[in-house]
Amino acid sequence: MPPGACAGGIAVVIDVLRASTTIITALAHGAAGVRPVADVASARELAGRLGPVALLGGERGAVRIEGFDCGNSPLEYTRERVAGREVVITTTNGTAALAACLKAQEILVAAVVNRAAAAAACRTLARVAGCDAVHLVCAGTDGQVTAEDVLAAGGILEAAARDPASAGDRLDPAAIAARDRWREVVAAAGDEPRAAIIGEFRRSLGGANLVALGMDDDLIAAAALDALAVVPRFDRASGRLG
Repeated sequence: MPPGACAGGIAVVIDVLRASTTIITALAHGAAGVRPVADVASARELAGRLGPVALLGGERGAVRIEGFDCGNSPLEYTRERVAGREVVITTTNGTAALAACLKAQEILVAAVVNRAAAAAACRTLARVAGCDAVHLVCAGTDGQVTAEDVLAAGGILEAAARDPASAGDRLDPAAIAARDRWREVVAAAGDEPRAAIIGEFRRSLGGANLVALGMDDDLIAAAALDALAVVPRFDRASGRLG
C-alpha cells in the first residue's frame, strides 16, 4: 500500500490469520487495551515500562518470539490470561499494516469473527466523522496479497450491503471482486458457511503456512463467523486499541 493511501479516511486493518483475530479476541476477553508495536525491541521496551500489567505477545515467521508470554494465536488470549491486562503485540504482517495506516483519520481492526460488527461500526463512524472514504486494508503475507484477507474483506462488504444506507455506497473494482468472492464461497456452502471459510483458509497462503506448522486450530478459530461484537479502534493519544 502506498504511503498515505489512507490519509483522511477510515482504515480497516484485516489480518485474519492471525493478528486481527487475536487482537479482537483479546479485547473481547477483557484486555484493558492492545498496544500494537512494529518491532520486537520496541515491544520489549514498552512492556518493561508498563510493568506487571503488560502481557507481551507476538510472532515472527508465525512462531512465538523467544521470551514473550504469548505468540499470535487467538486461542492463547483467554479471559483468564488477558483480563485487565495491557497486551503489547508485534507481528510479522498485522502490526506493520496498522503502522502503515497512521495517516488515516480513524483506524479499526476487523476479521471474520467480528465481520458484521465491523461493517456497522464503519458506517456509524463514517457518518459521525463526516468521512466518506473507507479503506479495507488487507495485511497479506510478506508483502503478498492473501486470499484469506480478501475473503474477510468481502465478508465485511457483504454485511455492509445489508444496510439500507448501502444504496449510496461506491465500491472500487477490488472491493467488488472481494464481495463477489465472499458470496461465491458462502452461497456454495449452504448451511455450513464456517466449514467453507475454513476450507478457503486452508488453501490460502497464510493458512497453508499455519497448517504446515501444526496450527490448524487457529484457522478454525478465525473462521467463527460473527462470533464477536468487539471492533478495536486505535487511540492516537495512548497508542492503543480498545
